[in-house]
Amino acid sequence: MGKYLITGNYVGDGITGLMNEGGSRRRDAATAAVESVGGTLESLYFAFGDTDLFGVCDIPDVASAAALSLLIGSSGSVEVSLTPLLTVEDLDAAAAKSPSYSPPGS
Repeated sequence: MGKYLITGNYVGDGITGLMNEGGSRRRDAATAAVESVGGTLESLYFAFGDTDLFGVCDIPDVASAAALSLLIGSSGSVEVSLTPLLTVEDLDAAAAKSPSYSPPGS
């Protein structure tokens, strides 16, 4: 399972729906959506400012994460983004690798 940060902004009818249904119904819907791809929702927070919604979830694989993003985004009510989160050990493993790269113009 990979851990993902979900961020979202409600748009159009999504804002009206959120106001009418409240946060609990949206949390339940998010939980059901994540579970529908075999994942679990760890936490969900609403905010005001540049981003309306923050969540953390575990999703089994990249294809499931993409399916979830497409499902939510296709509603037209929420602009959603899923960001893979790295553990400290993931970063240690990445830092131990020795990739090579030639930048443009070098």
